[in-house]
Amino acid sequence: MSRVEYGRRAHAGLAIVTWFSLALGLVLTVFNINPVGALYANSLGDNPSGIAGLPGRVIDSFSYFTNLSLIIVGVVATMLARNPQRSGRLWSAIHMDALVMISITGLIYAVVLAPDAQVEGIDIIVNALKHYIVPALTVIIWLFFGPRRQITFASIFTALVVPITWALYTLIRGEFIAAYPYPFLNVIAYGLPTVLMNIAGVAAFGIVLGLIFWGIDLLLTRITSPALSSEE
Repeated sequence: MSRVEYGRRAHAGLAIVTWFSLALGLVLTVFNINPVGALYANSLGDNPSGIAGLPGRVIDSFSYFTNLSLIIVGVVATMLARNPQRSGRLWSAIHMDALVMISITGLIYAVVLAPDAQVEGIDIIVNALKHYIVPALTVIIWLFFGPRRQITFASIFTALVVPITWALYTLIRGEFIAAYPYPFLNVIAYGLPTVLMNIAGVAAFGIVLGLIFWGIDLLLTRITSPALSSEE
């Protein structure tokens, strides 16, 4: 079996794990299983139980950066499983988004959010999948199987469109519902200038991660190109 075929299977496995974690999380949200109380003032989650609170719970769930990152990873992994030889500016930006956003998801959760997280029941599995397993698998599979040359220097910056759009949505929605998905985005508690600085800090961190992924891709391309040519 060729390296490309191994890569396709690895990405297919990643897609299955990612979509499963999203689906299982959605089931818990729909049926309000293991509801987590507010960990801080003005956090998401203040929805009625039962059918009355279903729309709010679903919207809240997909308003988290974590789930947006997982959706992008699921799409990218699915598309790479179908056709690893993709290219184009839009694809480069989406591929970079998958790598950077899921890395930020895992790192920020582990360092900032995990110490205060209250996870119980079957949500322990969902939490592990979303915040640890999928982020780790995404980066590891990319390191081993690529595909190479699908992210560019320009994509480091074009990839910012998605997370910045999410941040704007979060701030605008927060003005109407007085709730935010993460403490460091809580405008009511910290004020808009501080929150904007926090967003800028995360964006800068994303650019640094993008530069790292781009540099690694260049290095691995040089190392693996002869081997890939012989396999093809």
